[in-house]
Amino acid sequence: MTQTRSSKLTAPRQVGPWLNIIQQFTPNWFAATMGTGIFALDLNQLPGGGAFAHQLSTDLWLLNIGLFALFTGLYTLRWILFPQLAKRVFGHAVMSMFFGTIPMGLATIINGFVAFGLPMMGHAAITIALSLWWVDVVLSVIIGIGVPFLMFTRQDHVMENMTAVWLLPVVAAEVAAVSGAQIIPHLANPQSAMHIEVISYALWAFSVPVALSIVVILLLRLVLHRLPHSDLAPS
Repeated sequence: MTQTRSSKLTAPRQVGPWLNIIQQFTPNWFAATMGTGIFALDLNQLPGGGAFAHQLSTDLWLLNIGLFALFTGLYTLRWILFPQLAKRVFGHAVMSMFFGTIPMGLATIINGFVAFGLPMMGHAAITIALSLWWVDVVLSVIIGIGVPFLMFTRQDHVMENMTAVWLLPVVAAEVAAVSGAQIIPHLANPQSAMHIEVISYALWAFSVPVALSIVVILLLRLVLHRLPHSDLAPS
């Protein structure tokens, strides 16, 4: 793994077991909310799944909300209690990419409010989904610009160590665009629906060309440097 400027800082200080969980908590944990959320949404659309699949999907979605809230709390506490340690993520060539999992994990919850929350809560679910969507949009744009800027200015990268995690901060915006498309049919105000549609198209245009460029570079990396180590297979 490439050595970064962050690796030159002092090691984390010794603390109790509970504080150690907070001290060591990193944004890659939000990838679990991505996986849980998309599994719940996919399971709900399984042909022939019936009431059992729908109930299981709903339970997974509710679990995912709990996970996202827990992870958000832990990561917020890390920034409050260990700010100097938390700042090291900006210089880390791999861990900083996982900032993109935060808005993408949130997007699965937003889509869940449309798929599961609407039958449970009525139109209030759409109101909640829309509010969370705006948060998701802001996070996606900030991360989609901020992480590449850190790559250009503060991190050390070589093509041989490149993996598909480079896509994470970039594709968050197109995931937010998809969530916007899920909300639009349930809006009563045509003007609001049009605004969200235009923003969703802009998010798609902001994300997809850069993502495709990264895929091209990743293919070149595979040609020049062969397959990465087996430990990186999930990427």
